[in-house]
Amino acid sequence: MLRHLHRWPGLLAALLVLVLAFTGAALSLYPALERLAVPQAESTLTVADLAARVASAHPGLEQIRRAPSGRVVAWWFEGGRPGAAVIDPATGADIGSPDPLPGSRFLTDLHRELFADDTGRLVAAAGAALMLALSISGVWLVARRMGGWNRWFARTRGPFAGRLHVELSRFAVGGLILSSVTALWMTASMFSLVPDVAAEPAPALATANLPRLAYDQIPALANTPADALKELSLPSSGDPTDTFKLTTAGGVALIDPGTGGMLSSATPGFFEKATEIMIMLHTGQGAPVLGLLLGLMALSVPALALTGAQQWLAGLRSTRRIRRNARADAAETVVLVASEGGTTWGFARTLHDGLTAAGQKVHTGPLATFDPARYAHARRFLILAATYGEGEAPTAAKGVLERIAALKSAPTAPVAVLGFGDRSFPHFCAFAESLRSAAAQIGWAELLPMATVDRQSPQDFARWSRDLGAVLTLPLDLTHLPERPKTSTLTLISRRDYGAEVQAPTSILRFAVPQPTLWQRLTGQGLARFEAGDLIGVLPKGSDLPRFYSLASSAQDGFLEICVRRHPGGLCSGQLTDLRPGETIEGFVRLNPAFRPHKGRKPVILIGAGTGVGPLAGFLRANRRHRPMHLYFGARAPQSDLLYDAELRDWQAEGQLAKLTTAYSRHGQKTYVQDALRADAAELARLIGSGAQIMVCGGREMAASVRDALAEILATIGQTPATLKAEGRYAEDVY
Repeated sequence: MLRHLHRWPGLLAALLVLVLAFTGAALSLYPALERLAVPQAESTLTVADLAARVASAHPGLEQIRRAPSGRVVAWWFEGGRPGAAVIDPATGADIGSPDPLPGSRFLTDLHRELFADDTGRLVAAAGAALMLALSISGVWLVARRMGGWNRWFARTRGPFAGRLHVELSRFAVGGLILSSVTALWMTASMFSLVPDVAAEPAPALATANLPRLAYDQIPALANTPADALKELSLPSSGDPTDTFKLTTAGGVALIDPGTGGMLSSATPGFFEKATEIMIMLHTGQGAPVLGLLLGLMALSVPALALTGAQQWLAGLRSTRRIRRNARADAAETVVLVASEGGTTWGFARTLHDGLTAAGQKVHTGPLATFDPARYAHARRFLILAATYGEGEAPTAAKGVLERIAALKSAPTAPVAVLGFGDRSFPHFCAFAESLRSAAAQIGWAELLPMATVDRQSPQDFARWSRDLGAVLTLPLDLTHLPERPKTSTLTLISRRDYGAEVQAPTSILRFAVPQPTLWQRLTGQGLARFEAGDLIGVLPKGSDLPRFYSLASSAQDGFLEICVRRHPGGLCSGQLTDLRPGETIEGFVRLNPAFRPHKGRKPVILIGAGTGVGPLAGFLRANRRHRPMHLYFGARAPQSDLLYDAELRDWQAEGQLAKLTTAYSRHGQKTYVQDALRADAAELARLIGSGAQIMVCGGREMAASVRDALAEILATIGQTPATLKAEGRYAEDVY
């Protein structure tokens, strides 16, 4: 429901909201420009001084107004002709026309009323209401995506469009809510829905036949600072009973020009003050810095619209190929999908088609939309859940565990959970297990025990489908054919070979990056954006199942680089290490933002062995600001498989690598990286105590040994790998 509330107003009112955002951003410049364009009065200047200076230049002075920007405009009548000008408060001299700055009237009319008077004002107010609904629903969706309000400022992850959408939302949402609320208040004031009529003093007449006092002899004018003035109307020379009318932030007063006494006064009421504050907050008049900030926030709206539409289209691409998708409120079987890279959706479509062919009414959708109230006729729930990183939920499914735990009662229809992952990773199907556990804790009945699919295995999936069919008494035996990912052709431009002497042939392969299209640059698709530590999925010939390798370069480097060790019988590693310059492969990038150095100047401890040094080398290559980076690198022997040996020397000489520590398992005294860590325990404890981040890349056994060694070192400063991981300061990329 919340997603629909956020999505459809944004799509249906996109043009109106964009017009309001663009014009509002443009108008936000004018208060600052106006303040810069006019001289400001000295702090000691009084209203009496200002009036005297202007009157000396224009004896027929009738009125002075001061804008919140400090712009002073005077009106007079001389020689039978009216006049007006912007005034220099220091001299009283004319310095310019009082006409608005160029373009401001056009933009104001377009922003407030769309050139359609009251009808346009109502339409603009509807746009503000839609912006308010989008902003409030967006706040809740961001909190849900981040995993709760306490993680509002946590690092984002996932596809570029989604991350940019969240970052912009967190920056701009406060300003957008403020602009929307103030716009609605101003519209209500315009149509007299708010009782904010300006207070007026009781009518009074001046003492007749008295000569007018000098300005500095009138206490109210002499004691009021000029920067508190809003308006001063002078008594008419032809009416001996006319008075001064002084308007300031504190109210309005009528003053006798002959005695200097105050005849009557009125102070603004609550609603009048509130409306004045609303105008200031909305327009930035009197607060130019706030106006510029709100304008900058308004400029985020086009980017939010673009990234939001891109996410919507991505969601459509995930679900649109599901044929005969029953409505959520009419389905007997509900299939819910949590996927990071999108491959789990392929299994969901196979399941959907099989159940539909067996006569079931099936609704398939993202797990993020889970709400038991949506599925009035559901007889069973089937959850297909991938795991991200170290046991985490996929980006789109964050917060689901909390929503399940918050249910007052379990759904009446039973649930079955199928986990997808890679058994070589230590947190295999951990998110699926968390879902199963959360369901059990609220008493949600289990349709059949949780099962897993290892490395997108069609055999594992077929086995589970048969078990499901047996429970449902349906003939299910589903054969899933993996969908071929959309790939780019990569041409090998160079290679360096290592490890032959120690029977571990390894190559550093560098590929040319195809020139991205303009659309790919804008949306981040294809190979337009990638960083060291992201993954390249390579499709070996004769297979549609990708193998993933960590990237040792970023898009800014102008090439794509990986380190590959040849495994006996390895289909992909064999094909890659057999490549010659000029030959090609098919691949695609999968972002891995959880495995990147944080921004800032804190030290980074890089730990890797074998080909695990690849992404770490990429981090060093990108370290052009000479942030302290310490590399612990494990290899067999320096002569055979010290990958990036020349670059490591250069980076150390140039300051991109603060310290290099090597450990060789087949050269000299046999050591491993964990031994090197223990030898540097005191220095590592000091670095970690000062806020260092730790990044580990390599095989599972090496990562486990490193974790044990670090646990010993961290214990001396009251830390553990788990606490560092919770702080985002310990990251692993293991295989």
